[in-house]
Amino acid sequence: MTSEKSNDNEQLERSLIDVAVESWRFSRLFARLVSKLDAGEGSRYVNQIRYFQKKVEESLDASGLKLVNVEGHQFDPGMAASAINIGDFGPDDVLVVEQMLEPIIMGPEGLRKQGTVMLRKVQG
Repeated sequence: MTSEKSNDNEQLERSLIDVAVESWRFSRLFARLVSKLDAGEGSRYVNQIRYFQKKVEESLDASGLKLVNVEGHQFDPGMAASAINIGDFGPDDVLVVEQMLEPIIMGPEGLRKQGTVMLRKVQG
């Protein structure tokens, strides 16, 4: 019975993570669309997306999960994210996460889902 309950909890967590990742993607798409509207019209929609994001974060928090966004951070090979364009750079290049394609999901015991990122070289 205990292993059955454990499997149910794992399936529930996986489902919650899947919904959170898709919500995160949708929120980013929605934000890009809203940014194309004039300021007066867009502000109402910005508040709606913030409310939606807050509700998703509260639901994750209730399960001990957290979305982690590392955009703008220096890329570290030990980061809990895979870079889809890592092959475009040399070993001595200083890289920054330009865009998160999928967020990192952390739980009480550590990493629950690895993120996916696009990198860019720091000009210097």
